[in-house]
Amino acid sequence: MYAARDLADRIFRYQLTATGVAVLAVMAAVGLFLLLRAGQALRAKGLLGFLTTAAWQPDVHNFGIAAVLTGTLLIAAVAVTISVPLAVATALFISDVAPRGLRRTLVTMVDLMAAVPSVVYGLWGLFFLQQHVIGLSRWLSTWLGWIPLFAVDGTRPDDPLASDSVYTASTFVAGIVVALMVAPIQCSVMREVFAQAPAGEREGAYALGATRWGMIRAVVLPYGKGGIIGGTMLGLGRALGETIAVYLIISPVFVIQPHILQTGSNSVSSLIALHYGDASTFGMSALMAAGLALFLLTLAVNFTASTVVARSRSGAQSEA
Repeated sequence: MYAARDLADRIFRYQLTATGVAVLAVMAAVGLFLLLRAGQALRAKGLLGFLTTAAWQPDVHNFGIAAVLTGTLLIAAVAVTISVPLAVATALFISDVAPRGLRRTLVTMVDLMAAVPSVVYGLWGLFFLQQHVIGLSRWLSTWLGWIPLFAVDGTRPDDPLASDSVYTASTFVAGIVVALMVAPIQCSVMREVFAQAPAGEREGAYALGATRWGMIRAVVLPYGKGGIIGGTMLGLGRALGETIAVYLIISPVFVIQPHILQTGSNSVSSLIALHYGDASTFGMSALMAAGLALFLLTLAVNFTASTVVARSRSGAQSEA
């Protein structure tokens, strides 16, 4: 019996090892493919020029990802800033506050939100959300316009007759839509971790006189630290690569645009979607170079997340 169990364990271990090696091989193959296809453009422009040029005119060898990479990072930053508090609060409500009979319904609703196609989010953001966010954008630029991030060029926020078009198709609108797309994924990861907080420590916190919030702060949040970080980074990776929703909302500009409330933005994924169909041979190589940059950026985010989660394992530190 023990020999059969040992054999089954070895087979299972070999299968896991083969699966891990296959995943790494596929990632390496994708990276090698992008590198080979991007070689022509990178040799013509040079790595430094490719990273520091904002324009995108590959047919005249005037191209780079400075503008689109900046837009990608800003959209992802806005999305994560909005989605993480929403995901944490929702996950805590489902795992520790909601009545037992309501939890299954809420879990199903969150999972269904994660399954909605991105084009649906993009259309909803374009035709519904954007017109309702303009007022918030105007308010932010009025009271926080002294901060460069919230400034809007060419308008006076306190002028009631000012055109609203300067606030449309912005990084802020795209970031909100992407936030609503990644929040369900983050919430699912965090909820699973929060639900695994030891029942004994929860009860011990209550026995010591803690309120529900005190128990959450002393037991659940420290235990779920790794889940919070992992969910956040997973959502960030998704936000960096989101294509269709961002493509539908933004108005592409090829200048470094640091004002998130102002019309005009860009991202690497939407750049590829916009120019893939009409790109020349050299232009396709330039798009592959942009895809390679996004691929490396996503890998860096994921490896950073893995390192942070490994150093803060859920349940390793609990104050109760």
